[in-house]
Amino acid sequence: MRNINKLIGHNYLFYILTELYQKNVLPNIILLKGEKGIGKFLFSSHFVNYILSLNEEYKYDLKNLEINNQNRSYLLFKNNLHPNIFIVTKKSDKKYIEVSQIREMIKFQNNSSFNNKSKFIIIDNISDLNLNSTNALLKSIEEPNTNVFYILTHNTGSLIHDTLRSRCIEFKMFLSLSSQKLIISNYFSEDIYDLISGDLINYYNNPSFAISLINYLNENSLDYTKITIEKLICLIIQSKDYAKNKFINENINIFIEL
Repeated sequence: MRNINKLIGHNYLFYILTELYQKNVLPNIILLKGEKGIGKFLFSSHFVNYILSLNEEYKYDLKNLEINNQNRSYLLFKNNLHPNIFIVTKKSDKKYIEVSQIREMIKFQNNSSFNNKSKFIIIDNISDLNLNSTNALLKSIEEPNTNVFYILTHNTGSLIHDTLRSRCIEFKMFLSLSSQKLIISNYFSEDIYDLISGDLINYYNNPSFAISLINYLNENSLDYTKITIEKLICLIIQSKDYAKNKFINENINIFIEL
């Protein structure tokens, strides 16, 4: 299985943002809006690596939209150790992004950067903010440091605070079917999209869902070329994976609706 260091299907928007950065007019607060699972966080990590690796060895491959595995900024980011990147995401055991996480983010924002490079705050799925954490975030971005950039992701159809939206420059993201197929094939290093059971193929709503589903089937020695949705649901119920498996738990309603 290949690493997902290659960005697929978002070339146009990526080159727009890189051009804005090169011209020194990149907005300080960017909102990436699109369907869940199409790669908004992945896009953010690639864009941040492009900027932070510009003067490093093994810098970002802008032509092929690919991160180099040996790049220092990538390795630090991968281990959540990069001094210029702060990531905010909902903790697995919590219902919302907590205000304490935003306070930690504000500390990061206010601390001076020892390497004089830009600092990036990535908030994954701002719909996970509750009222308190939203208000804390709004206060922090009222007068943003010119060298601090926010990249916020938002799933289409989920709620977002109107005041927060008004502070952002919004960019819409989408994926064509051909790009989705390419992402899945690239992830598994083989063309498997057209081999997947016809009973499931029409139910994929994004590449992330498809990849997780195929992984789940493989882990349970289930044939993804033949399995039916009815058999899948029976196995989920019998194994009680709706309570034990994170992917199944998060998507059980989708399977039941099908």
